[in-house]
Amino acid sequence: MKTITIAGGSGFLGQVLKHYFLKKQYIVYILTRSPKQLNDIYWNAKDLGPWTDTLEETDVLINLTGKSVDCRYTETNKKLIHDSRIDATNILGLAINLCDNPPSIWFNASTATIYMHSTDIEMTEENGIIGNDFSMNIAKSWEASFFGIQNPKTRKIALRTSIVMGKNGGALSALKQLVRFGIGGRQASGKQKVSWIHELDFARAIEFLMVHDDLEGPFNVTVPKPTSNYSLMKNIRATLGIPFGISHPKWLVKLGAILIGTEPELVLKSRNVVPKRLLDHGFEFEYPSLKSALTDLLR
Repeated sequence: MKTITIAGGSGFLGQVLKHYFLKKQYIVYILTRSPKQLNDIYWNAKDLGPWTDTLEETDVLINLTGKSVDCRYTETNKKLIHDSRIDATNILGLAINLCDNPPSIWFNASTATIYMHSTDIEMTEENGIIGNDFSMNIAKSWEASFFGIQNPKTRKIALRTSIVMGKNGGALSALKQLVRFGIGGRQASGKQKVSWIHELDFARAIEFLMVHDDLEGPFNVTVPKPTSNYSLMKNIRATLGIPFGISHPKWLVKLGAILIGTEPELVLKSRNVVPKRLLDHGFEFEYPSLKSALTDLLR
């Protein structure tokens, strides 16, 4: 398999995958609303168009499309979060079925936020508890749309990904700034679990799932042992050599979220998610520990 198309691939995760697979000698196309580079192809993420021709020569399709959840959950933003995910998934499913030579594999982004808040129960693909609130319902609708489309010639995998730690984007960029400004203590109780994965292992996990052609369905894409918010902030401070960090009580987290235009759930929800299916099938992490990952990413 030598050709990969990444829908919604102009952001942080898309660029992580692009650079990883280019180094592996793959051809990588990016479907984007704002084509800027070689092999960028315009699409609006909801209508058929010339971009569909690219799928005829695509071995692996990876869909990362969706409005960022790093915003206030106003009714307008809720609709955009929902529609951007469902529309893109539906139009890709239709385009695949119109292909004479459809992609062999279709990865669709999902989220570890599909599981309930938990500090003590580990959430696996088989036994994870899926609840009923805005974020969990978005994830359920997203996966229902994805798996509800019949694509008989294409293997399908939903990526239930949590925080991806990277050098040039993602949550770690914001967290290290808090630490450098001296306000990188725990948020709220600090007991909430944080499921995360190093950007290299994120790409390697997708490659692993590509080559194991008997695997399909949902996969948790996180390290085997979630950390806590307290431990995460402590280890970032230690890696950067910052001896202290002011903590944020719950009320301040909620106030700060309003001031910067985001939702406190992104920090307060405990995501205790483990990658049981990846481990059961033999995937080995290069960065399973928080200390080794932060040392690589921050130094």
